[in-house]
Amino acid sequence: MGTLVMENEVVMARKKSLPVAKQKGAVVTSNHGQGVDWDTLLAGIPGGGKSILEYGTDRNIFMQGQLADSVFYLRRGKVKLSVTSQQGKEAIVAVLSAGDFFGEGCLAGQSLRIATAASVTDCTLMRIEKQTMTRMLHEQHVISELFVRHLLARNIRFEGDLVDQLFNSSEKRLARILLLLARFGKESKTEPILPKINQEHLSQMVGTTRSRVSHFMNKFKKLGFIDYNSSGDLSVNNGLLSVVLHD
Repeated sequence: MGTLVMENEVVMARKKSLPVAKQKGAVVTSNHGQGVDWDTLLAGIPGGGKSILEYGTDRNIFMQGQLADSVFYLRRGKVKLSVTSQQGKEAIVAVLSAGDFFGEGCLAGQSLRIATAASVTDCTLMRIEKQTMTRMLHEQHVISELFVRHLLARNIRFEGDLVDQLFNSSEKRLARILLLLARFGKESKTEPILPKINQEHLSQMVGTTRSRVSHFMNKFKKLGFIDYNSSGDLSVNNGLLSVVLHD
């Protein structure tokens, strides 16, 4: 909807949101338990090559097959990564939250995007051009080390997703995905996931039908593992872990 503005100006993709200066950036915990303030680290990138963008819900950030020329950092909101087959069948491979990077395949020689990235909620992103990100990782070793740790942690999660698909039932897969979306492991026992979460999205991630997802979601709700508020927001109780651990 707007034109791209470099540096710290904002590109409005759909809805107007809070001014960037008033938005709280994500602080990611490192392997040593210390908070990593990526907003501050990335804001310190000298020169041009970066921009702040805002997207409303259900907007494409980039599409499968497009030129891979930049890395994105998700400051606020949720983004889904999906792949479409030649037959037109879509599969959601990941849902990312604030503090995640995506599109980093361009740093490893990927010339075209292998997935489509779309906003699930209103999002604030930082777009970093490939050349700028490459230079930063080469010159700033602290950021390079933190970035590698971040990618390794996400790779471990993706490996877990693959094992889950190969060996677990669809009910267990759904429970695990809900726990991951709720960022299971935080101190609170109940975490919100998404406003009015789409069961079609969940069925694509689980690899089953929507009717099966609906059946399991009703079961989880009766057991008190999940709940919906009056706005349709879904929350998950960590008791859902029992479904994953149960043989």
